[in-house]
Amino acid sequence: MKTIAITGASGFVGTSLTKYFSYLGYKIIPISRDILNNNNKKLEETLNQTDIVINLAGANIINRWSESYKKLLYSSRIDTTSKIVNAINSVQNKPKLLISTSAVGIYDNKSTYSENGSFSNDFLSTLCQNWEKEALKAKNGTTKVSIFRFGIVMGKDGGALQKMITPFKLGLGGVIGSGKQAFSYIHIDDLMNAYKFVIENEFEEVFNLTAPIPTTNQGLTLALGKTLKRPTILPVPEFVLKLIFSEGAKVLTDGQSAIPKKLLDLGFEFKFKTIEETIENLCK
Repeated sequence: MKTIAITGASGFVGTSLTKYFSYLGYKIIPISRDILNNNNKKLEETLNQTDIVINLAGANIINRWSESYKKLLYSSRIDTTSKIVNAINSVQNKPKLLISTSAVGIYDNKSTYSENGSFSNDFLSTLCQNWEKEALKAKNGTTKVSIFRFGIVMGKDGGALQKMITPFKLGLGGVIGSGKQAFSYIHIDDLMNAYKFVIENEFEEVFNLTAPIPTTNQGLTLALGKTLKRPTILPVPEFVLKLIFSEGAKVLTDGQSAIPKKLLDLGFEFKFKTIEETIENLCK
């Protein structure tokens, strides 16, 4: 039986992956925040008996970005990843694969990008770049490292969709700002299948974890309105989001457009390729 250790196991994606891989017969070991922050010995003991490490730890990016919250966003990603990497490099029985998380927020919003797209120079992109650099330090003769750049993960039991669906059900949904900003997303089922695909084949790459056909905020809004049979005529002005989230509003107003070229080239098949298919499956 293969063992998977997961940081951030209590979050939406972590919970989904725990159920998914447990059903497939893997042994799952959640790595708690307490172990990460206070117990290096326990962390090393855990990783010494682990085949795969999935690193999902990180504070919620959709929040008000005060200076103190920016420090939390940084420490909960880079410092946590550093501890995982140091533990991997210290133990005798090293894991075969580390899959560490990043985000499509690493890219600028000037075009649609594969994994070789150009990076932005804002806070979010710099955070993602440093996060990835830290994870790649775990590469050694035994441990491979893959990076998963997430789009917005869409699922029934948590994540972005759960937060946005209530106003749409009430007929109070609408575009954010102009609605023209890119919206790269992935159905939770495709995300889990991508983990399985990479783990079973022991691929070592940087992957965009996004549906093959990116959309816009307007495309998302129209898909929600059509599936829920509700009007979508109440736009959310950008200045309102900036009042609520300050600089963090950029996550909602400056989307990136990414395509999963490397997964597609390797033969991975997505079940949900468009926003319409995704929303119809999750909301009907």
